[in-house]
Amino acid sequence: MIPLLAWRDNTCNPKVCSVKKLEKFRLVKIYPKIQQIPKNTLLLDPTATQALSPADKIAPSITVLDCSWEKLNTGIVEGWHRRRALPFLVAANPGHFGRAFMLNSVEAYAAALYILGEKEQAELVLSKFNWGLRFLEVNKEPLEEYAEAKDSSDIVRIQSYYI
Repeated sequence: MIPLLAWRDNTCNPKVCSVKKLEKFRLVKIYPKIQQIPKNTLLLDPTATQALSPADKIAPSITVLDCSWEKLNTGIVEGWHRRRALPFLVAANPGHFGRAFMLNSVEAYAAALYILGEKEQAELVLSKFNWGLRFLEVNKEPLEEYAEAKDSSDIVRIQSYYI
């Protein structure tokens, strides 16, 4: 299993926060300060210039920044070497159902895990939410293709068929 890490900016309600729920199940480690997150982690970053691909399997952990990316100062993430953007996927969470690229943190973890070949771990993470496994149903075809890709450029090519 790939360790899952997170930093929260604490702007969302902790009672409905997906990352906090995963923490209760001991599936994610939340860091109180962004500076404490290991720099060698694979950081899921929608502003990254490189797409996540199976070639990133060597990463020792996966990190999400559980915050509003619209409000985040992206300068604080530039020190990470493995910043990766997720390819085109459609949200299945109740807040953004059916909207492309609007994944919550749990969906982002699951997508990354699936693409990296950790399908069982992706299912485990999603199974903690009553809507979770629907994410895999909605995105089955692209996720399977992304998981077979060779590298980031292959991901971008595959993604172009869905956009």
